[in-house]
Amino acid sequence: MTLQHFTASDGARIAYLDDGEGRPLLCLAGLTRSGTDFDFIAPHLTHLRLIRMDYRGRGGSEWTGAATYTVEREARDALELLDHLGLHRAAILGTSRGGLIGMALAATVKDRLMGLCLNDIGPVIERAGLDKIKDYVGRNPAARTMDGLVERLPRNMPGFDNIPADRWQAFAERLYRETPDGLVIRYDPELRTSFLQAFEGPPADLWPLFDACADLPLALIRGANSDLLSGDTAAEMRRRRPDMIFADVPDRAHVPFLDEPQALDALKAWLEML
Repeated sequence: MTLQHFTASDGARIAYLDDGEGRPLLCLAGLTRSGTDFDFIAPHLTHLRLIRMDYRGRGGSEWTGAATYTVEREARDALELLDHLGLHRAAILGTSRGGLIGMALAATVKDRLMGLCLNDIGPVIERAGLDKIKDYVGRNPAARTMDGLVERLPRNMPGFDNIPADRWQAFAERLYRETPDGLVIRYDPELRTSFLQAFEGPPADLWPLFDACADLPLALIRGANSDLLSGDTAAEMRRRRPDMIFADVPDRAHVPFLDEPQALDALKAWLEML
């Protein structure tokens, strides 16, 4: 696969991967991640046209500064990518931040969505999970080498159990690069400024965004040990949308890798609804 680029309406150069044939599935990653976040699930989705966008400031996209690292701007970039590809509609698989973008699109341009699958995100974002993100976003890890980081990850990420060493290695390599001066994050450090501005502001009521998903095929995949999406919030989401496909993935916190059996079953059931 070759990383491609298009120019957003403000002139930013945005990277994406476009692979396969069939129903288009736009994959939107978590806050600090890129389209490589979906490498683990991609082999299971070969019957689809898999489109993976790198948000500005992440992956292969241009670094455009803290003021542009917002859900609103990234949602606009996602729409402009669909326009660039000549696609009027696509299904969206949104991990964490990507799910927020998906709900925002459902509230504003629902006719562009075939359906929405949320990976460990909902209308209530728990403070404990945000506090944990606040500790690391925009900062290089303390570990000096990739091997050192991989050794620490099982301790540093409680709630993730029964993960083989090679998965921790693959996970770490997608987030950091090794340099003579230590490990370095693979995204613009200015993302921290943007996150803190949102973190320190008043909490937004996101239930209207979730309710805007009415009539869309909807799925929710939750890490059973998640500190960002509570069991109570997931239960209320299910009460409001009893037809929503749901999976609670054991041995996972925020966020599941998506290739767990429970996640795969939920994705398959959701895709059959589209």
